[in-house]
Amino acid sequence: MQGTTGAVPLDLLVSLLLASVRAVAWMAFAPPFANRAVSGRSKAMLSLAIALPMATRLRDQVPAIEPAPLITALVQQAVVGAVLGLLCAMLFAAVQAAGDMLDLFGGFQLASAYDPLMQVQTAIFGKLYTWGTTTLLVVSGGHLLILQGFVRTYDVLPLNASLSTATVARVATDGVGDLLLSAMQIAGPLIAVLFITDIGLGLLSRVAPALNVFAMGFPLKILITLTLAGFTFALLPDVVEDLVTTARDLLVGLATGSAA
Repeated sequence: MQGTTGAVPLDLLVSLLLASVRAVAWMAFAPPFANRAVSGRSKAMLSLAIALPMATRLRDQVPAIEPAPLITALVQQAVVGAVLGLLCAMLFAAVQAAGDMLDLFGGFQLASAYDPLMQVQTAIFGKLYTWGTTTLLVVSGGHLLILQGFVRTYDVLPLNASLSTATVARVATDGVGDLLLSAMQIAGPLIAVLFITDIGLGLLSRVAPALNVFAMGFPLKILITLTLAGFTFALLPDVVEDLVTTARDLLVGLATGSAA
């Protein structure tokens, strides 16, 4: 049954509500909107701004205006938005994973601390890579491209449809492998240098057993990491550009059930 509230059609309000739920669930997980520097009120207003221009086109997709179908549709849209946001976050987690690898192999892991913005325990390079990626994402306008990909999901995935579980499972499984591969591509060269340093220190301990190689190892690896980290950090702009393009295509591909 279709009704009206004042001068606004009820089905229009329902479509606005459902579209807003999908958007706010997506923003709860997708970078850079998931950062705690973006307040909950700002996320709510942004989700409403995204949903407003879509509401008119989505009016014919709303379920029956009854409690059970509405609750089911709300839960479904929350799940769709959360899945899309989590898979976007998985892509950008590769950059923090690369920083965490440098912290681990470079001896900075002991200096880890809680990051209140990202709500994770990270060390120096983990924070540096995460903040650098977020800055590049906003400055380059990459967040707008990701947002464009999310808005397109309303066209290819109606409010009365759901994500393909097989596609989501396949993308999530492949995403873990891609995450590790991307992290190794970013941090791999420096990790190889640190590994060679460990081999050199091991050989030095065999040649000169009197030297305290263990005490020498920490400052030497920290010096090498700080000296060469700028080369790996210089890769971030290209990495962020690739991640933005992948995230935009992934959102649309998931919605159509054809994500590669």
